[in-house]
Amino acid sequence: MRKPRDYDSELHALNDKAKLLKERKVQQLGEVVAATGADALPIELLAGALLSAVDSNDAAAKEGWRKRGAAFFQGARKSGGRARGYARSDPAGDSRTSSATSQDGA
Repeated sequence: MRKPRDYDSELHALNDKAKLLKERKVQQLGEVVAATGADALPIELLAGALLSAVDSNDAAAKEGWRKRGAAFFQGARKSGGRARGYARSDPAGDSRTSSATSQDGA
């Protein structure tokens, strides 16, 4: 005869796993903020930039951000995890400063 399944313990295990995954995601988000140098920005500016990115309907801008992010992480892998140095030496310029000044003028 089969052993009955303990649905309560399975549900509890799944909830624990989901909680760990959420905690890991939050930790990794913080690591990305620090690696990009965005931790030096005022929290209001960082929150505003993130909200603007979420609200943006400009597909071309989003694709540009995605490509820049992918290049950032590719540089991190190639340099052995030194992503911050790669981001600072971006030959296209630092869009964070240009977007920050355009937001101040608005």
